[in-house]
Amino acid sequence: MTFSEHLSTLREQNGLTQKEIAKELGISTLTYQRYEYGEREPKLSALIALADYYKLSLDELVCRERNP
Repeated sequence: MTFSEHLSTLREQNGLTQKEIAKELGISTLTYQRYEYGEREPKLSALIALADYYKLSLDELVCRERNP
């Protein structure tokens, strides 16, 4: 799963709109949509805010797996 797919899935699983998440992050809805569509990568501050909001680590948020 890509990062953008994961963002969309997390939002939908929590019954949220793109507008609600954008407001929580303090960014425009269009900016957030671009994250979900894979057209733009979030700044570190937005990644941290998303991870905190969903109670995930940054690695979990960006679908990064540890190598054994």
